[in-house]
Parts: sequence; structure tokens; C-alpha cells
Amino acid sequence: MGPEVVTIESDTTLPASTDVVVIGGGIVGASTALALSRKGIAVALCEKGVIGAEQSSRNWGWVRKNGRDAREIPLMLESMRIWHGLGPLEQADTGFKVTGVLSVALTEADQARHERWAENARIWQTGSRVIGSSEIAALLPGATRSFRSALYNATDARAEPQKAAPAIAAAARARGAHILQSTAVRGLDIAGGQVRGVFTEKGRIACNAVVVAGGAWSRLLLGNHDLTLPQLKVLASVARTSPIAGLPDVSAYTGKVAFRKRDDGGYNFAQSGTVVAPIVPDTIRFLPKFLPALRAERRALKPRLDHRFIEALRQKRHWAMDQATVFEQVRTLDPKPVAALLKQAEEAFLSLFPKAAGMKVVQTWGGMIDVMPDAVPTISPVPGVEGLIVATGFSGHGFGIGPGAGQLAADLATGADPVVDPVPFRWSRFTDGSKLQIDVGF
Repeated sequence: MGPEVVTIESDTTLPASTDVVVIGGGIVGASTALALSRKGIAVALCEKGVIGAEQSSRNWGWVRKNGRDAREIPLMLESMRIWHGLGPLEQADTGFKVTGVLSVALTEADQARHERWAENARIWQTGSRVIGSSEIAALLPGATRSFRSALYNATDARAEPQKAAPAIAAAARARGAHILQSTAVRGLDIAGGQVRGVFTEKGRIACNAVVVAGGAWSRLLLGNHDLTLPQLKVLASVARTSPIAGLPDVSAYTGKVAFRKRDDGGYNFAQSGTVVAPIVPDTIRFLPKFLPALRAERRALKPRLDHRFIEALRQKRHWAMDQATVFEQVRTLDPKPVAALLKQAEEAFLSLFPKAAGMKVVQTWGGMIDVMPDAVPTISPVPGVEGLIVATGFSGHGFGIGPGAGQLAADLATGADPVVDPVPFRWSRFTDGSKLQIDVGF
């Protein structure tokens, strides 16, 4: 079972029409709905299960500028502005708290990479800097080892994934958005190259624009309309502990384990950057596009051939709008975590912090992360389909950047001036001959 999310009220009546339909109730979809409702735009958010139940509640809970791909930094700065305002402006309890984020350097090469990143990021005034062993020791009380240096940002933050997307969706509902849980969208109504509406399991909603923020499901939904999104999924595993006193407030990568303190006094921990990459038919279809990323991340990715290959092979790729779909059959994508990876992370956590010896691991979970060939999201109109915006493929970076991504998606859906330059996130970068840039960040 995944983490328990905060439940919010749903609207019980399907609107016959609205200005914009948002598909997907994760943090990006919820943030899009809030941004639209702030503009006075009528919006309906359709979620097949409950708000925030998939990867938006299963991530680490980091809200960071530190170490990001340079293309994401302007959007992350906008996200940070929104995060700071969600409590005061929307009375949204997201658990947001500024506690800092650091990534340690284990080698001279790591330190040099951090120094280059910090120098290149100065133009955005992110606040990141390289610190030495004494400052690291002060930030990691109780640690049994010292580190040569770290990339550190004191203004970075954390939030509670089980609270955040529901709180943002509730804020959108308070501003007039329709929040429709247990309402799977089966597909789009497209006529004459223009979005006319969506077909849900409960009926049709007419609209002028659609934002697909379906996370790991986006590829399948769009594929039914012969729109090819080069998206794969990887499996991340996370554990949470009982409360532990005397350990760091800062969120950190420390080589073998990454961790974040929770509001309840416990910690989330996971293997630093290690994910399982299930081999499915799309892996073969998109292999040429993903090869550069696979080479760059070969130490972090663990390919696995398992039951998912046959399941994906049998999965319907086209269906009619009056047919029940997998979106109704699987309300919440709830994969099993990889126990061996979490055991290694637990051992590393206990080795680094002996004070945690009495802790209990009270829950573990898995989450499917939607990834793109260049590890940068697609937030873009879809060429040839007027009124269709896609906001997906956040590649494990989506929680912190979610509010800004929602603002950009809302701008694109309404023809407003975009909050940041959308060119790096364009749909066409996979087909227009652009050389894909891989930036492994941390």
C-alpha cells in the first residue's frame, strides 16, 4: 500500500461544459487547476482515483533549486515563489518548510562538478554554493563520517507529498474549480484539428482546451489518438521511519542514501538516485531516443525484465470512448517497492547515523516515475491539435517544480504570456532534429 493521502471533497455533478479540462490530479494537474481558477477561468480537474495518490504522494518531498538541470531553473524559481505563497494566499497546508538541501561530494570529480554547477547557476541567484567539511558537519549532526565538500542551498525546502497535491486541489476548488475524483477520462474529443471536449466514464465534458497531466499514464492516453509521446516509466522505492530525535533538518544526498525529515519527526529515506527500469515494449520502441540518457545514468538505472513486459504487450493501445478502460481498472498505480534497495539504504542510514539505531521502518512504497529521453518535462501545446497541452514527463523532478509547471501549463492553455520561456519543454524537440541534451544534475 502506498502512503495515505489527505482526502478532499469531490464535486458530484459532471459539468456539461467548461473552459479547460485538466486530466490528472497529481501536483502538476492540481497546480494547473489552481492557476486557471486564479485567472477566473472555468476548469474541471478529472482524476481517475483520488487526488495525489500516485507519484505525487510517493516522492521524497524535496523542493529544490540545488543541482537542477539549467533548463528547469527559471521554472523552479517561479515554483518556489508559488510554494511560499500557498499558505498565506490559499490557506493550503502543504507542509512547506525551508530547511535546506545538500548533496555531498565523494570524489574530486564530484566537487569539480558541483563547483561548475554553482558557477553556472550564479546568473539566476539560486543561493547554491559549495561548502566544506566543517559546515557539512554542522548540518549533519550525529554523522559518523566527514565529507570533503557539498553543494548546498540554505533556501531550498521540503513539503509533505501526502498533503501537497490535495491542499492545492482544495484551494482550486475553493476558487470555483470542479474537482472530480473517481472520474477517469477515456479520451479526447478532437474534431477538425481542435479539442472539443473529453469523454469520461461518467459522460462528456465540452471544453476549449485540455491539459494532459497524467504522469505515467500520459503516453497511453495520448497514444489512443495516435500522438506519440516518447515516455517510459521507472520504479523508485521509498521508506519512512518512526520519529527520531537529534538528526538533521536538512535534506541530503550522502552517497549511498538520501533522506528528508518529515513533519511527524520521522524520516523518508531511499537509495541515492537508484531506480529500477522495467523493460517493456516501449523500451525497445524508444531505445534510440533514450540511449544517451541510459549511458549517462548507467550507474543509477537497474534494468529489469519482469511481469510488466507481458502486461504492457497485452495492454490495449486503442479503444472506443464507450468502452471501459485500464484507467477505470487501475484507479491507483501502486507498485511494490524493491526491498533489497531499501535494505541497502537502511543500512547506509544507520551506519551514517548511529542515533537512529532504535528507529522503526513503519512503511515502504514504490512509485512509477514518468521519464523523458532528456530528463526534462514536456510542457507544451501539441502540434496539429489546437487546444491540447501536455504537461508530463517530469523524470523525478516534478514535486518541487509542480506549481510552476502548473502555471506554465495554464498560461499555454489560455494563450497568456508564459511565465517562463517554454521552448526547452516543447513537444517538437523529439521530432525536429534537435540534439537532446543530457544533464545528470546531482
